[in-house]
Amino acid sequence: MQITNTILMIRPVNFRKNEQTAVNNYFQEDIKAKNSEINKKAQKEFDTFVNVLRSNGVNVIVVEDKVETDTPDSIFPNNWISFHENGTIAVYPMFAENRRMERREDIFDVLEAQGFLINNVVDYTSAEEEGIFLEGTGSILFDRVNGKAYCALSERANEELFIEYCEDFDCFPVVFTANQTVNEERLPIYHTNVMMAMGESFAVICLDAIDDKQERKSVIEHLKKDGKDIISISEEQMHHFAGNMLQVIGRQDQRFMVMSSAAYHSLNTEQISSLEKYSKILHSSLDTIETCGGGSARCMMAEIFLPKEQSLESI
Repeated sequence: MQITNTILMIRPVNFRKNEQTAVNNYFQEDIKAKNSEINKKAQKEFDTFVNVLRSNGVNVIVVEDKVETDTPDSIFPNNWISFHENGTIAVYPMFAENRRMERREDIFDVLEAQGFLINNVVDYTSAEEEGIFLEGTGSILFDRVNGKAYCALSERANEELFIEYCEDFDCFPVVFTANQTVNEERLPIYHTNVMMAMGESFAVICLDAIDDKQERKSVIEHLKKDGKDIISISEEQMHHFAGNMLQVIGRQDQRFMVMSSAAYHSLNTEQISSLEKYSKILHSSLDTIETCGGGSARCMMAEIFLPKEQSLESI
């Protein structure tokens, strides 16, 4: 399956601008407010977002962050963990030292208590000792049905480790570099899922970010070969997190494309119509989270594809 109806979300308790990630996440900005006030606003946005998802039949498993770990980016769990249909969990090496504390084995217990089967854990975190990183489904964009994985290289996405990952998970690697303009300089975008989103029958992508013409052509060819409708967004729209979307399944098998309100309002009529051919659009205001965290709706949702005990028993 390309998409799921079950996602994990971490409710923040110490959310703020993370100074350790701001060095290469150029989406982060300062807000003139106390950290406690920023966290309170982020919690309100988080709770509203969860309610929007649940009211449309998306199964959201919410786990509260721990105060004692002081993890300002815990709201973005998709960077340290991914869950796969064969019962495998992958755990990833993180660029920022204070993000490494987000990794929590007790979350495995939470999922098992809900009937999910965990057969294997593949741990790549030892790569941190060599200064090598690959930040989960932030760095890796899966086309699960066609057995491909897309990755925009950056300080947080190492090519060799990505290739190793693709060998381990039996998928074809599509590697490229995506840039954004920062103070009139072209610099790597920190995560693939900021400039690209993969749906069942379509892909949202900022092609303008791929400066190398051959790489851009290769990405387009892969998407077209697999029958994906390419919905192109501009770099300006990407900066409003229009690339940071996720398609999920809700009530009665309905498809939803989930994004922030900033992303939605940046889209033009034609782009909205293209998306609505495949999914109903859900959006919620995530202004504080986007401004301080430099991530948006997709970053907040870790998709769960793990099998359930009852489904195996019924076979």
